[in-house]
Formats: sequence, C-alpha cells, structure tokens
Amino acid sequence: MTTQLARHTDTAHLPHGHRTGGPRWSLPSDAWTITWRNLLKFKRSPDYVVFAVLQPIMFVLLFSQVYGGSIRVEGTNYTDYLMAGIFGQTVLFGATFSGYGMAQDLKDGIIDRFRTLPMHPAAVLLGRTAADLALNTVSMIIMILTGLVVGWRFHEGILAFLGGVALLLLFSYAFSWVMALIGMMVRTPEVINNASFMILFPLTFISNAFVQAQNLPGPLQAFANWNPVSALVQAARSLFGNLGQSPVSDALPMRYPIAMVLIGSVLMLAIFVPLAVTRYTRTSRR
Repeated sequence: MTTQLARHTDTAHLPHGHRTGGPRWSLPSDAWTITWRNLLKFKRSPDYVVFAVLQPIMFVLLFSQVYGGSIRVEGTNYTDYLMAGIFGQTVLFGATFSGYGMAQDLKDGIIDRFRTLPMHPAAVLLGRTAADLALNTVSMIIMILTGLVVGWRFHEGILAFLGGVALLLLFSYAFSWVMALIGMMVRTPEVINNASFMILFPLTFISNAFVQAQNLPGPLQAFANWNPVSALVQAARSLFGNLGQSPVSDALPMRYPIAMVLIGSVLMLAIFVPLAVTRYTRTSRR
C-alpha cells in the first residue's frame, strides 16, 4: 500500500531532497515541488491537456463563425466583442481544475501520503493552484492565437493587451482558491464537475460575455450588470480596445470594471487562501 501511494504521489520524480526523510523545507521550495508533481501529471496525461485546450477553441469557432453573423454590436465587429467573453469563460472553468484535483487527491488517499512528508501545510494548495494557473496560461495562448486567426484584434497597444491577459489570469488564480476549498468539502470529484456547471454556466451566460447586457430582459439585465463575470469581461474588453460604442450601464462594476476585478481578486485571495489552508490542515490530520 505504501509503495502504491508513493507511486501515485510521484515522489520518485521530485527534486532530490524533497522526498520522505529529508529536513523540513521552506514554503517556496515545498510549493515548487508540488507544482512540479502536478505538471508531471499533465505531461503524463496529454489527453487531459488536449481536451482542456480544445474546448475554448471550439467555443471561439462556434460563436464567431456560426453565431457571429446573426449578432450585431454597435461600433465593433462581433468577433472582437466575443473574445473577451471567451477568455473570461475559459479561465473560470479552468480554475475548477483546482477543486477537482484536490477532491481527486483526497479520494485517492494522496493527501494522507502528503501528511507523512515534512512539508509546509500550504504547499499542496499552492502547488495545485500554481500548476492549474500554468495550464490556464497555455489555454489563453492557444485562444489568443485562435482569435487572431478568425479575425480578432486588440487596439490599445501591447501593454494594455498584456494587462488584460494578466487581469484574466489573476481573477482565475483567485477563483481557483475558492474551488480548491470546495474540492476539500465534497465527497467525490464528480460533485465538483456538476456543481461547476450549475454555477458557472448561469454566471457566464447571464452576463455580457456573449451578448450586450442591455438586450437582456429587465431582471436578467440587472443581474448581468452586477455579475462579477461581466465586470471581468468588461475590464478585458476595455484593455483590449474591444468595447465598441454601446452604452455603458450606471452599475458600479460596469463603470469601473478594472478596479472592481482587482479588488474582487484581492478579496478572494484574502478570504479563501486562509480558509483553504485551514481546511487542508484539518483534513490532513484526520
């Protein structure tokens, strides 16, 4: 049993000195070790990475080529308007990998194995979220290239463009801590998948990600204007220069989307990082 757990945790492939029996290491070193372990899992499961990348490509092609001719956005073309919404949706769903990964490690008994190793209690969570951020970054690069192929362009310069990408990834990283906490609270990884679709699909589709919020019915329009996904997408569009000339709602998240996303991301990290670490510490001591 011990041999099987050791194989699942990939300790044989970790940097020398990070295996069982070594001295207690610092948080950055421990976190890097777990990050490397999770990146190796991606490498050994290329189908996992392929499907994670193919989904956003499918959404880009589906919405831009199939629905793009039927949707009009004042002052810009629909492909330019669409891409920030696709980016926002993809990084949100990519953040759910952290919850699924934690739930799967708990189910497989990997957390019990980690408990026997001399590592900082936050290292497992940092490594999990960092590896998923790396996968999200790869997905973003693929989406950007796909968007450029179908005609999307950014119009505010390279620095603003990089700022938009960084903002999307920051929000995704903060949200991954929320999902990591949920992943330690559920009984099976399948619950994470079901819960994610039930929560994130309404958040992304009742928003300004794919259609203009002012075209939605009254109650849905109000929800969309205060939806954090709408603020994220609006901030990205602003930095990419893809807003067009459509009227902007008086709702605070729509008037100051960049500031709201930054504040929201910091608040998520401030609240959910300690909550997740505390939950992991309690779980690993059972």
